[in-house]
Amino acid sequence: MKTVGLFAGIGGLELGLARAGHECLLVAENWPLAAGVLAARFPGLPNAGDIASLRRLPGGTELVAAGFPCQDLSQAGRTAGIEGLKSGLVAHVFRLLDAGRAPFVLLENVSFMLRLDGGRAMARLVAAFEERGYLWAYRVVDTLAFLPQRRQRVLFLASLAGDPADVLLVDEGAPALRRAALGALAHGFYWTEGVRGLGWAPDAVPTLKNGSTLGIASPPAILLPGGGVVTPDIRDAERLQGFPADWTAPAEALARASWRWSLIGNAVSVPVAQWAGGRLAAPGRYDRARDGGTLAAGARWPRAARFDGGERRAVALSDFPLWEPRDPLHLFLDHPGKPLSARASAGFLARTERARLRFEPGFREAVAAHLSAMRALERR
Repeated sequence: MKTVGLFAGIGGLELGLARAGHECLLVAENWPLAAGVLAARFPGLPNAGDIASLRRLPGGTELVAAGFPCQDLSQAGRTAGIEGLKSGLVAHVFRLLDAGRAPFVLLENVSFMLRLDGGRAMARLVAAFEERGYLWAYRVVDTLAFLPQRRQRVLFLASLAGDPADVLLVDEGAPALRRAALGALAHGFYWTEGVRGLGWAPDAVPTLKNGSTLGIASPPAILLPGGGVVTPDIRDAERLQGFPADWTAPAEALARASWRWSLIGNAVSVPVAQWAGGRLAAPGRYDRARDGGTLAAGARWPRAARFDGGERRAVALSDFPLWEPRDPLHLFLDHPGKPLSARASAGFLARTERARLRFEPGFREAVAAHLSAMRALERR
């Protein structure tokens, strides 16, 4: 298909769709750091910049792909809703569709949008597509199906040219999730948490975040099998999103290196986009036996659903359309991580002492041993 990428970021959707055989005609990305990465990695691809200045889709556009801003929809963000200044930009997608319809629209956003404001953000989104004659289907997809990062995102496909359920809702994987095993596997967690949450992920990292609005990085920590605690190298963070190592390096010509974490945290996971692109090129056939009950107005949005032109229905599917075999996380990492500092380790442990969370037996002791080792290094 001929595609257009709106809110393209560093090109996660575009790279994944290209790997599935689709051709991008145009992107729209206004953030100079992300635009710099796009220019370096997709040389010659036109960038319209601010989506508000884009009047029409290019002729021949078959698929509009948009990872529209999630800051107002994220549980970790402002939760202002789809009307927020950032996430409200999705209205430009409909403005462009009204100026010139595209047969397919693929959107990606945080799974929290299904619950935000009692589901009103999602209700507004689906109603806007239905008013324009589109069928739709969506499902939550976890990047963990492809790579050792737990990252749950809604993939939403609207279509004027076929049933989108034949694309998003035909695949069901058999995940081989590993249980916690201190000393044998690596375990990811957020060292900035510890009181109300942890982001605990056996043999994986928790969702990579975009950091602060000032470009202060917020990488996760990884407790290695040998007992050390590190934060991953940015090149491995890129790989955990499915990009080649150093994909965001061009941004360092415009800003300090820590901003690369924001670029990665905001990105769409490449293999998720590639899977969807592959199914767009070769649809399956949806099994109606997966249909659940009809979704009445105001009902809670399930993890997967579809609209066939007559009814909205829940769909029984997991977050794993497939399961890619992979090395354990500690073998996946290609670059030495940065040891978590004594100050950061001590702060994390202090927070866990106030928490009512349940921790894996031996976890806090392992972090305490790392803290002792870091303090011994500081004394040398």
